[in-house]
Amino acid sequence: MPTPTTELPGWRHAYSGKVRDLYVPADTPEGATPERMLVVASDRVSAFDHVLSPGIPGKGELLTTLSLWWFDRLAGADGGRSIPNHLAASHELTLGADGADDLKSLIPEAVAGRAMVVKSLDMLPIECVVRGYLTGSGWAEYGENGTVCGIALPEGLSNGDRLPEPIYTPAYKAPLGEHDENISYERTVELVGAERAAELRDLSLEIYARAAATAEAHGVILADTKFEFGLDGNGVLTIADEVLTSDSSRYWDAAAWASGTTPAERMASFDKQIVRDWLAANWAAPREGEPPALPADIIDRTTARYRELLERLTAA
Repeated sequence: MPTPTTELPGWRHAYSGKVRDLYVPADTPEGATPERMLVVASDRVSAFDHVLSPGIPGKGELLTTLSLWWFDRLAGADGGRSIPNHLAASHELTLGADGADDLKSLIPEAVAGRAMVVKSLDMLPIECVVRGYLTGSGWAEYGENGTVCGIALPEGLSNGDRLPEPIYTPAYKAPLGEHDENISYERTVELVGAERAAELRDLSLEIYARAAATAEAHGVILADTKFEFGLDGNGVLTIADEVLTSDSSRYWDAAAWASGTTPAERMASFDKQIVRDWLAANWAAPREGEPPALPADIIDRTTARYRELLERLTAA
């Protein structure tokens, strides 16, 4: 598992995932739960549960900027109701040398632009996936059984087609080093209780609908996405981690989808599908050991598409 290479003043490294690093305040006692943490998005990129090299330059900043923009939209900037998120104040008042109040950033300069100060949450073990279009593993399952994650769909759908309505297909977040597992809605009830399971499903579908409408207004299709939630100190369901980024979602160009005649043309991607496709073609299953290094043109194309998505969505 990758580890950070930067020591950050005022923070202590606590954990590294495939693409993000988590820090706690340096004075946090071992084993204690801090009130706030620092989440740093790296330039690492993963596919097929492997971290690839080299990374995507600027990726961490692009995805953090997009997450922050979506958190703001979901907090009510899009006209919808405010959905609680895990963001915490990124500045604090301190006493300056002259005795006057000084506003100090809690985000170290070394990770400025790609880090968020967040509240500690009791994270739920459910990955909340919403699919509005038929693609990826869902398309493969549909071809075999006419279902996606066990949910029956109409006959005659093609790869990339819009579903009659978005579907909620949760997954169980497996322990570190193991694969997440698609689960039924009934299994989520067993894991978190009937009331919480329904809240997760309904909120995920609401967020997807709002985000899909926003994306569509900017000429972009939100094909599918995944959310993670936790509970704050008052038991309030709170959206956490990244949200609606190119790493956690599939975004397509709406004009290409409408006019394309092949799956590749219809699903012109703004996410890391470029990386997935290259790796699938250049690293045979079962994909064990060290993955091949990404070529420069794949890195450049992925960076350009990440940046274009951000520019499209945030344009006035």
